[in-house]
Amino acid sequence: MAIHMSFVFGLLGNIVSFLVYLAPLPTFSKIYKRKSTQEFQSLPYSVALFSAMLTLYYALLKQHALMLITINSIGCAIESIYLIIYIIYAPKSARIYTAKMLIFFNLGLFGLIILCTFMIQGNYLRLTIVGYICAFFSVCVFAAPLSIMRLVVKTKSVEFMPLPLSVFLTLCATMWFFYGLMIKDMFVAGPNILGFIFGIAQMILYIIYKDKKKYVLAEFKLHEVPILTIATGIQLSTPETLVKLKEKEESTMITKGIGGATIEPCESIV
Repeated sequence: MAIHMSFVFGLLGNIVSFLVYLAPLPTFSKIYKRKSTQEFQSLPYSVALFSAMLTLYYALLKQHALMLITINSIGCAIESIYLIIYIIYAPKSARIYTAKMLIFFNLGLFGLIILCTFMIQGNYLRLTIVGYICAFFSVCVFAAPLSIMRLVVKTKSVEFMPLPLSVFLTLCATMWFFYGLMIKDMFVAGPNILGFIFGIAQMILYIIYKDKKKYVLAEFKLHEVPILTIATGIQLSTPETLVKLKEKEESTMITKGIGGATIEPCESIV
């Protein structure tokens, strides 16, 4: 029974995760049409690729983890395509920055993890250590919503926290939690408890602030808008948000003066 249920939850986890991986498609459609990356950033996709590679490595060591292998193989392919498109259309400075991130995360850090763990004698101990490493990075990524939730409370606006993405990420965490529970793998189930809790918290905040008038303070700094990744590295505050906020900020600076404390309405960009 547990084997059948693990297959069901693993399959559902694959489907939901695949849909989450496709979330940035509108972003890259705009990049392709404009032939420019503009304010878009590559860091979330580099981190997402690293996360997928690390989990894939864990799944290969674990054996009999087909569900983890399939979705993370797909994730590696999709994130690689995103990064290739980004590098093609990015300015020189952004290309250099992206190359540095790839070298640091996907070659340096990932290569170091493989090298160090392969020096460990015994597959069980190696698997356990890699599991702890995966769980650590998963917890760090799942904790990212704290910044976006703080921003929602601060601005009393959900324009930086799209509801559909929060719902899908919560579903994703739920499916993988039950999958990990069914196969008795706490390295998979454990971090997703945190993902589920933060996902529910985001939806509660959305319900609280969804009918509030969406105002952005003129003195609100652009760099305060976090670009966050959860689980698969998908952004909670999108590059489109940053572009529109920057346009609004520039307009406010022209009409009201730099550093003014005037509050002006800003249209919804969720």
